[in-house]
Amino acid sequence: LTVLNAGRRYLKAEDLSGKVFVTSGLGGMSGAQAKAAVIAGCVGIIAEVDEAALLKRHKQGWLMEISNNLDHCIARLREARKNKIALSLGYHGNVVDLWERLVYELDTTGELLVDLGSDQTSCHNPFNGGYYPVQLGFEDAKQMLSSCPGKFRSLVQESLKRHVAAINKLADKGMFFWDYGNAFLLEAQRAGADVEKKGANKTEFRYPSYVQHIMG
Repeated sequence: LTVLNAGRRYLKAEDLSGKVFVTSGLGGMSGAQAKAAVIAGCVGIIAEVDEAALLKRHKQGWLMEISNNLDHCIARLREARKNKIALSLGYHGNVVDLWERLVYELDTTGELLVDLGSDQTSCHNPFNGGYYPVQLGFEDAKQMLSSCPGKFRSLVQESLKRHVAAINKLADKGMFFWDYGNAFLLEAQRAGADVEKKGANKTEFRYPSYVQHIMG
């Protein structure tokens, strides 16, 4: 319902075939995102750093394909988008890499390859395993979280700034991004990322909340 309503509200589209939804998280509640994309008829690319979560969703049949190769992900995205095929593709990697690759594609080809975007990392708990920084692989990040939590925190905040910078570039060209109520925008703001709504007070963000703006 969230994906469908986002399409209706922001794309003015009842039919989401050929539209691309990019997000992250295939763990607990976020595991439903792959299934939601296919039910809605769009192309869903969902990043997940934890291979165990990816394999679990794939085994359950909630996720159609898995890849750890960004070139392959972009090729499948283009193919499914062009042919209007419903697809859920799990990218085994950090969502920041995925967002930055989409910016690269925009900069080099002029193509905006994503229509809808969101995030379901556990940003209510970003410094204790809820969000993994793009600068480190999953296992190295877990080790740093245990051995050097202060450095881990710093890397998370740097990663959040890169995360938002990529989203902002794509949103400026017409992608519609929303907050999933996971404290992503709040933690990004605390990290110093550019998420505040221009001309508004500091409690308002430039991107909407799915509770108020989409489901409401």
